[in-house]
Amino acid sequence: MEVSAAAGMSAETLRKIETGRIPTPAFFTIAALAEVLDVSLDQIALHLTPAVRT
Repeated sequence: MEVSAAAGMSAETLRKIETGRIPTPAFFTIAALAEVLDVSLDQIALHLTPAVRT
């Protein structure tokens, strides 16, 4: 099954996200992709959030 179809978006939209033509995809778009790819939103957030130093 194609990732884009499983996430409910067109292949072109996924290509635009992958190539940076959509630099900030909507939250629900990311959530749909995460579900299809079996990646938690927590894992994604860890890669996007700068480390907090105490």
